[in-house]
Amino acid sequence: MHYFLIAGEASGDLHGGNLIEALRHRDPDAVFTFLGGDCMARAASTQPLVHYREMAYMGFSEVVRNLSKVMANLRTARRSLLMAQPDCLILIDYPSFNLKVAATAFKAGIPVYYYISPKIWAWKKWRVRDIRRMVRKVFSILPFEPAFYRENGFDSLYVGNPSVAEVDARLKNLLPREEFLKKFGLRDRPLVALMPGSRFGEIRNNLAVMNLALNQYPQYRGVIIGAPGIDDEVYKACGAGMLPLLRVESAVDVLAHCRAALVTSGTATLETALVGVPQVALYRGNGTKITYEVMKRVLDIDFVTLPNLIAGREIIPEMLMHYCSPSLVAEKIGPLLRDTSERRAQLDGYAEMRRILGTADAADNTAGAILNDLRR
Repeated sequence: MHYFLIAGEASGDLHGGNLIEALRHRDPDAVFTFLGGDCMARAASTQPLVHYREMAYMGFSEVVRNLSKVMANLRTARRSLLMAQPDCLILIDYPSFNLKVAATAFKAGIPVYYYISPKIWAWKKWRVRDIRRMVRKVFSILPFEPAFYRENGFDSLYVGNPSVAEVDARLKNLLPREEFLKKFGLRDRPLVALMPGSRFGEIRNNLAVMNLALNQYPQYRGVIIGAPGIDDEVYKACGAGMLPLLRVESAVDVLAHCRAALVTSGTATLETALVGVPQVALYRGNGTKITYEVMKRVLDIDFVTLPNLIAGREIIPEMLMHYCSPSLVAEKIGPLLRDTSERRAQLDGYAEMRRILGTADAADNTAGAILNDLRR
């Protein structure tokens, strides 16, 4: 069968690559066309029509500034989809773009599946109407999502969370600690990982705050985990200072050797929790109190980070908007660097979160469900 997939950012590319491998295992003659990144390219043995680096624009102003590129990517996706006439279209998160392509597929009679549901339970709930109309099945990777869809007249299937297997696989193949420290010249102090996001806007808004907060603990060394497709110069321009910038295949390769982490809210918070590294989540945006109050009313959720959402309670501190200041972040990370009740409570919360997620193979479950549905 011919599968057309779209992922618009780094995490989607990783999960998309694993889904392609699972589909190929079940369907050895499978053909793949996709917009995505290097993980999907390796799995599919072909290059993307558009790399996600040309797609990952964050926020209204960034999208407006790059509107010509966004529209060009959309035209490429639609035109290629109609020319290929694949057996199905598989969307991976990235809703603003993907639902527009879904409309083209639906009109052309191409079955549409959604792997990794967009976070419409947090905001823009009206998108569920489009999903009900155009999408055959939604495969959820967060255990609370099926209840949301049921309440809105649509069924989704929880297939497991792919990050569980991905992180555990990396943990089994780590460099020994001494080799890791020697490779990067990091023998002098315990490490704290800085993960300021995978997009320029996130790095610009959060990296300097992370660096200034950690400066209050000179007995620890901060290390930046570089995001794919982001040049070294970007980090220097955004407040990296003298911090080492580590380029690794997976953030897990660094996190496993760290005492704690400062993480921009997103999939990375879940990854850090699965590794078992205490963390503080940051998201500065433009940092104003007004923006914070507006977002509190727009977002229909109690938390914004995945570990807290999955557990249904606060496991990790969330320092958002005007609360994301160096002094307040430093106050929260301090107890997590030592053997304290705060550190132990967070690790206990991680164990609870893992139990809720379970151990199902999300990519394989999704591949099997898609194939069964197409064959029927």
